[in-house]
Amino acid sequence: MTTPDRSEAESQPESDAAHTTGHSTAHPTGPPPERSTEHSSGHSSVHPSGRAPGQDATPDPNHRSAHDSAHTGNGAVSPASGVPAVEASLMAEALAEIKRVIVGQDHMVERLMVALLARGHCLLEGVPGVAKTLAVRTFATVVGGDFARLQFTPDLVPSDIVGTRIYRPSKESFDVELGPVFVNFVLADEVNRAPAKVQSAMLELMAERQVSVGGRTFPLPLPFIVIATQNPLESEGVYPLPEAQRDRFLVKVDVHLPDAEQEFRILERMSVDPPTPRRVLDPERIIALQHATDQVFVHRLVADYIVRLVLATRRPAEYHLPELASVIEVGASPRASLGLVSSARALALMRGRDYVLPQDVQEVACDVIPHRLVLGFDAVADGVRASSVVERVLSVVPPPRPVWRQEPGDTAEPNQPGHAQPSQPSQPGQPSQSSQPGQPHQQPNQPNQPAQPGDDGDGGHGGARRPEFR
Repeated sequence: MTTPDRSEAESQPESDAAHTTGHSTAHPTGPPPERSTEHSSGHSSVHPSGRAPGQDATPDPNHRSAHDSAHTGNGAVSPASGVPAVEASLMAEALAEIKRVIVGQDHMVERLMVALLARGHCLLEGVPGVAKTLAVRTFATVVGGDFARLQFTPDLVPSDIVGTRIYRPSKESFDVELGPVFVNFVLADEVNRAPAKVQSAMLELMAERQVSVGGRTFPLPLPFIVIATQNPLESEGVYPLPEAQRDRFLVKVDVHLPDAEQEFRILERMSVDPPTPRRVLDPERIIALQHATDQVFVHRLVADYIVRLVLATRRPAEYHLPELASVIEVGASPRASLGLVSSARALALMRGRDYVLPQDVQEVACDVIPHRLVLGFDAVADGVRASSVVERVLSVVPPPRPVWRQEPGDTAEPNQPGHAQPSQPSQPGQPSQSSQPGQPHQQPNQPNQPAQPGDDGDGGHGGARRPEFR
């Protein structure tokens, strides 16, 4: 029996080939949002706009009543308007501290934060030595909470992970000895080296966030996240993850090798005095940030865009992608739709907004969908990558177009950055409010246009007002 290495989150990071970088920049402006007294666990539902025809689609944010902040139109629940400035600044500080240690892996670090805020799990795939383990250890140290590393091997058994019953001769009874997974951050190192029975034991951990030992059920501490790593090169002594377990991971990140400049910075920093990360957050703040993520607004047309993206992987011919019909054997499941919503919400909050833009969905789609697809035998033999399939779907399925409404008394030129844009007439075939969710739009391919000028992709409004979509 192997004993997994276990340590507190405040322990020193190992010098694992990575590294230091500059600080990230947040874009929040305005007051913090009102907090809802009710919070949901897991994936929360999308808040549709639910407005009657002819009703003003974007109310003045300065004159929202308490009732309006909780309900819109036909009773659909909607969070209070405002910019999550406090949340965004906290996350920006945490990400900057992690990037001070990790060089050249900004995408991986941000997706780890997305998975944590969305209450999901993350799968990291990359060759040895690209700072996967160091990144997870540094992430746990900065975010706060308990941390445990489990080195998966072929002789591992489920009791090594979840715990077992132990007979106490002095008491003449059995006690339950809990395993090392009862921490906030679990690093499953080389998860594909464990046999099938261990991988099946991980399913209950990841899906139910509880462990059953000796006929008793023990809840795991909150927040809880499993971050697994695997090496894509080795095939000997490896048990490939089954589709059911791959689908449990919210995101799968391909960790690439650093370029020449980044590798020089790795040598410069790590070979002399490796930086030590400091703690920025704690479990209570993480739970509060998760609740704030649940309150990020998702327009019904953005939700419809998510549905169309997922359905395009199941019925590609109906979405003008007949060439993918023979490539995709099994499309993405409804869990992919939920994952896109929760990940886009988390990314929007990190960008300092309380609403989701189509660009948020497009950014996370290549991390949420590919590992859920099952490609056909011929496609695998031809070397087709699932990420390339998702990129093709994104290029064909048209996103809704955000329209910034000019507020009364706004004397600035409407085309200036940071001000509302006038509504443009719909083009023939453009998606509209009356379109049915999940139905393909009969229109030619259109390039994905940015929302409006602004560093954070919200038109320079910083979340003070939300766009409408066409």
